[in-house]
Amino acid sequence: MDGHSVTPLAVYGTHQVIEGPDVEGAAILSFPSLEEAKAWYYSPAYQEAVQHRLRGGIYRGIIVEGILKDGSERDEQ
Repeated sequence: MDGHSVTPLAVYGTHQVIEGPDVEGAAILSFPSLEEAKAWYYSPAYQEAVQHRLRGGIYRGIIVEGILKDGSERDEQ
């Protein structure tokens, strides 16, 4: 995560699946923008690391644009 503005909000803590298929765990990471989340995911360093993780299981990765701290939606640009 070096060089990227990311804040871990939850990482493989106790969880309970209430809808959909079970998962072994979940990580929720906060980025300042959708573009910065994609820049981290597609960075050469993460793409090298993710190849090892994907050999060990089935994962789902989702990038979701959030809402602003005041509860309003982000402006489309």
